[in-house]
Parts: sequence; structure tokens; C-alpha cells
Amino acid sequence: MSDERTGFRLWAAAEPDLCAIVTADDRQISYGELYAEVNRISHGLRTRAGLRAGDTVAAVMTNSAGMAALYLAAMQSGLYLVTLNYHLTEPEIAYILADSGAKVVVCSARVEPVVAAAAAVGVPGTQVYVDGSPTTDRVRPLSQLTDGMSTLSPEQTPAGSLMMYTSGTTGRPKGVKRPLAGVDADTGASTYRWLFQEFGMERPAFGSWLVSAPLYHSANITPAMGALHAGGTMVLMDGWTPEGFLRRVHDRRVTGTSMVPTHFYRLLQLPQQVRDSYDISSLRYVLHGAAPCPREVKQRILDWFGPVVYEYYGSTEVGTTIARPHEWLAHPGTVGRPASISTLRILDEAGNEVPVGQTGIVYMRQGSDRVEYHNDPGKTDGARRDGLMTVWDVGHVDADGFLYITGRAAELILVGGVNVYPAEIEAALLGHDWIADAGVVGVPDPEFGEVPQAHVVLTERAPDAETALAQIRTYLAGRLAKPKRPHSYVVREALPRDPNGKLYKARLTRAPEVSA
Repeated sequence: MSDERTGFRLWAAAEPDLCAIVTADDRQISYGELYAEVNRISHGLRTRAGLRAGDTVAAVMTNSAGMAALYLAAMQSGLYLVTLNYHLTEPEIAYILADSGAKVVVCSARVEPVVAAAAAVGVPGTQVYVDGSPTTDRVRPLSQLTDGMSTLSPEQTPAGSLMMYTSGTTGRPKGVKRPLAGVDADTGASTYRWLFQEFGMERPAFGSWLVSAPLYHSANITPAMGALHAGGTMVLMDGWTPEGFLRRVHDRRVTGTSMVPTHFYRLLQLPQQVRDSYDISSLRYVLHGAAPCPREVKQRILDWFGPVVYEYYGSTEVGTTIARPHEWLAHPGTVGRPASISTLRILDEAGNEVPVGQTGIVYMRQGSDRVEYHNDPGKTDGARRDGLMTVWDVGHVDADGFLYITGRAAELILVGGVNVYPAEIEAALLGHDWIADAGVVGVPDPEFGEVPQAHVVLTERAPDAETALAQIRTYLAGRLAKPKRPHSYVVREALPRDPNGKLYKARLTRAPEVSA
């Protein structure tokens, strides 16, 4: 992209008639129209809501033009933007609003009652706006913030920042906060350039960028907004289904998108005739991360989509690794090598770097970032070593520097003194044709202390559960050492996952077992 401008504001000024967004109901919004709304929100947040640089605004919104406009407004107003999962409950939303200190929260009409109640409990002084017509007297229409506001850019446009909240696998979720960069919005937008270059993406990659997974997740909002910073078109999808995804790619000649392994699993369950009825040859970049992808699943998707699947590993707190298609094919199972501005080290529990091929805790850093957990210095200090941070993933690097993730330290199952990581077992299970989804947890055992228990969803092709599990046990016997093999199975209709594919393992409580 060396000869192209980078930044939504610059594209809006240069080509206001260019299509910026295609909504889920196929309404088209130009760069000029979107920029006018972004500026109205920016002026409204400052003059009517009273926000100043460094303040926090929260969004509990579906995949919508309103969500994109609020993001862009925050990023040119020096604000921290917290994006919340709109499936959260009232107490969960209230906690994040209070912890983040959000002075304004904007929600979609779909979740207005929950957000209004949460704001009243979480931060009673929080101003609540709905992107639509309010149904309660505790909420104001977003138009009350924006009507009459200037459509011109504010004189001062300090760059803002996302403050993403961790998923809270242990305890309450924590906000991941970076110091504001102290630059203007246009300079801040230019930081997207490095991400494009790491993947080898030029502007045509964003010609039709599909946002099918929720924008509240950093893995989706970052490339989606990158599309606007590259002068591309953001195509929205509100609610993901396998055939709905293929139809959107076919109809809109989608050039790129972000996905998670759960999407791959579900696509691969479609009958061949359904897959063949949609033309997806327009796809050039399919980015995936956010959860481990079993080797067999990734290979099958590459066989179908072609060499357009790019994997990344990282988190809001740490740096990024990237595996381009040819690299993954040469190093199956890898999550890639560190991006050019990322640092990677594998350390033991004492903080010593381990040899190549040896498993340890993954520590990373993005550039010179000094990341902290909002309101939790203890958690920050516990996750930091020598300027690097960890989210307690466990893995190793090979002789070529490619990283492989084994599992999470927090999910370690100690089977009679042997370390067992659920991710390895889950990957083996998902390699079987009869398993559509799988999750593994540790359960108490009188002999070994604890042992793996597998929760599985069987495909329609599977025979009865007893027969299927007998064959699955035989299948795993040739792939996993004995301590890693599940001692029991729970067959479920579905596993508890959020829309971005995260598995809620705390909900995999012990249930009546089906055994062979």
C-alpha cells in the first residue's frame, strides 16, 4: 500500500461518494455520509455529553453502521472505547461499565432494556443512548446527542484507543489499557499500515470486506476498521449461519473476511451440493485466530478455499504471530512467527528461556507497548516479565522460529503427575468425521487426582452415541498417549460458545455420561 493513502478521514475527504458500508439489510452508506455522522457524534460527545480526551465511552451494539460510526468518532476524539458483548447479562454489563468508568454508553435497540438496567446499577451517572427510538425513559435517542451538530471535522482530533475486556476465564474480566498515543487521528490510522503489510494485503483485499462475526471482538473490529482505513467497503452480516455466510460471499463478491475455527467446523458440515452451489472464488484473504484450529480442519478449509487462509495468534494484551498459507502448509499446526514489531520468548516458570522445541509459557510484546490491566496492578505485574506479557498460553517454537500452542496453563489437567492440555485432546477429537464440536475439562478421579472428560457434539453422519464413542476411543488410542485420552464422555446437542467461538468451559459441568 506504499502508493495509497491510509485513514478513513483521508478517504472520506478524497472520495466521499465511495461506498463505505453495506448494512446487513443491504443499505449502502457512502464515505461522505459516514464521515458526516462520525463528526456529529464527535461534536456531540464533547459539547453535549461533556467528554474530554482520556474519558471512556462504551458500546453494546450489534454489527451496524452505528457501531462503526461510534468507533471512528472515539478514535478521533481521544477517547477509550469499550466494546461489550451484547449477549452479556445485566450484572455483567453493569460490572464492566463501573470498572471502566464509562461516562457514556451507546446501545442497539435490541439490548436497550438490559443496558438501561445495567447502567442504573453499574454507574448511575452514566448517560445511556440508543441507536434508534428509546422504549424506556432512562434512555435517550442517539439523535439527541447528534442533531444539529456540525458535520465538519473537529479542530482537534486526538487519536483514541480501544480498551478491550478480557473474557474472564478466571475471575472477573479485566480491561486491557494502553496509554493514548498522543498523536492525531490521521497518524493513528496509519498504524494499520503495518498490519496490512504483514499479511501482504493491498487495497483490493478490502474491496468487499465481510464482517460476519461480532464487531465487539477485537479480532473482528480491527480488520473491519482496517477496511475503511484502506478505502474499502465493509459488508455487514448480523447473525452467522454457514449457508448465510456462503450466500453473502457469493452475492457481494467478498474479497476478505475474518473467521474463527467454529465457523470452519460448521461450514464443513454442509452437504457437498450446498457448498458447490455458491461461488466463493472472489475470496483472497480469510484471516482467522481467536481460538485454536485443529490441523485437519485447517487443511480441509485450505483444500476448499484455496491458499487464502491466514492465521494469526495473539491477544489484546500481547503481540502477534502470523502464519501465511504457504508457511502453514510447510509447518502444519503452527500459529506462525512473530510479526515484525512483535517479540516472542518461551520461558519456564522461573523466567528462564527454554531451548527450541521445549514447552514453556508464551511471552510476547507488541513494539514498545506498556500494557496494563485496568484497576488491577497485581494482575499486570503477575503477567509481566522483562517487559513482556503472557496470557498464560503454553507452547514451543521450532528450529525455524514458528510457534505452536499446546494449551493454556490455567486449563492444565494434572493426570497422576502428568501435564495434560485440553487443546491437544480437542484437536484430536475434531479430526474425527463424526465429531462436530468438542471441549475437554478435568474432572476429579480417586486414582489419578483428575482426568480428562470430553464433551462432544456428534454430526448427523454419526451412528448411535454408544457405537460412535466406541470407535472414537479406538481412533484416539492411536493418536494420544493414555493419560491424554478422555476417561468419560458427555454427548451434547451443542456446546456453550459465544458468537465469536469462545467456549465457556465453566459451563461444561458434570452431566450424565454416555459410555461405550
